[in-house]
Formats: sequence, structure tokens, C-alpha cells
Amino acid sequence: MIDTKEKILLTALRLFAQDGYEAVSVSTIAGELGMTKGALYKHYKNKRDIFNMIVERMYQIDYERAKEYDVPEEIFENMPEAYRNASVDKIIDFNIAHFDYLTQDDFGSNLRKMLTLEQYRNAEIAQLYQNYFAGGPVAYIEDLFREMMEQGVLKKTDPKLLALEFYAPLYLLVSMSDGLSDKEEITNLLMAHFDSFTKKNILEQIPKESESNN
Repeated sequence: MIDTKEKILLTALRLFAQDGYEAVSVSTIAGELGMTKGALYKHYKNKRDIFNMIVERMYQIDYERAKEYDVPEEIFENMPEAYRNASVDKIIDFNIAHFDYLTQDDFGSNLRKMLTLEQYRNAEIAQLYQNYFAGGPVAYIEDLFREMMEQGVLKKTDPKLLALEFYAPLYLLVSMSDGLSDKEEITNLLMAHFDSFTKKNILEQIPKESESNN
């Protein structure tokens, strides 16, 4: 059973996703929960405090997912060796899990909808949207692919264009999922895209001489 602080957080996020962050007041959140503003303030100082906690959780979930799927948790400059050791299979598994989170998990789906709504009204949220859903993921994948090209795992090409080729269908399919009740169809399309991408871009690994003689 979730506690009161968690209920407030999840209810606020659902309302932010529905009506936009700016349009929702503390009174609205408290009323939705059947509590007074005073009772809510025992858990959060104000609406901004709730928003900050949502963003903190957003990054924490992403960090934990990256660790689970053994892909870099931070930017290239902070952990270059992890980028050099990453594999395409792990990147794909990580992105499938991220896709499921954004389309089927209540927190992930509502987070995406809130940021999408508010990016046009709030410069700070617009930057969050870019970092989390647009330019940020593309730059992350670009760094991964650049290192994989250097390691001879991927065919050499423009890493940014390859990152766009990899990520753009995922981004589009996330949006398409909102209009479909059958999420399996969208997931199958994503899997087909990743399979096609892999076949087209991964170089066949030639065994080293010492390995081929064993």
C-alpha cells in the first residue's frame, strides 16, 4: 500500500499530465485526494516541491534502468570506458524497457504527457523535454555509436545520423501508442525496427586467429 506522500505525488503527476503543470493548483491536488491544503503541506512545501520530486524520480528511474541493462548511466565525458564497452544488444534491450516504461507504466506515461504539454509554455520544462526525450537521447546514442564504430562493431558512417535512424522510430512509436489500445502491435513494430537496424549496421565479427585455432 502506498503512503500519503506517494499518493500526492502520483495524483499531482496525473493532473499535470491531464491539464498541464501551470493549470493545476495545490488546492486542486488536495481536493482530488479529499484532503486539506494544510494536510498536503505536511508532505510537500508547495507545488514546485512536488514537481522537483517528480523530476528527481524521473532521473533516478532512468539511472537504475541503465545500471540494470549495463549501459552507461552518465554522459561520455564522465565514463568513457563504459561507452567503449557497451554492446548493441544491451542498448536495444535498454531502449525496449524505456519504451515500455513510457507507454505502459503510469508514472512514465504521465511524465511524458506532462512534459509534452508544458514544453510550449515553460522554458525550463522545454529543456527537460529536450534532455529526456529528444536531443539528450540522440546525443547519448551518438556517443555510443561513435565508440562502437571505433571498436569495429558498427559500420563507419556519421554517428549522429545513425543515432537518428535508431531513435526516431522509437520516438514516433511512443507517440503512436497513445492512439492505440493494442500496445502489442506497436511493440512488434519497434522490435522489427531494431532487428532491421542490427542486420544493416552491425559488422560481422571475424574471430581472432588464436580463437579460430582452438
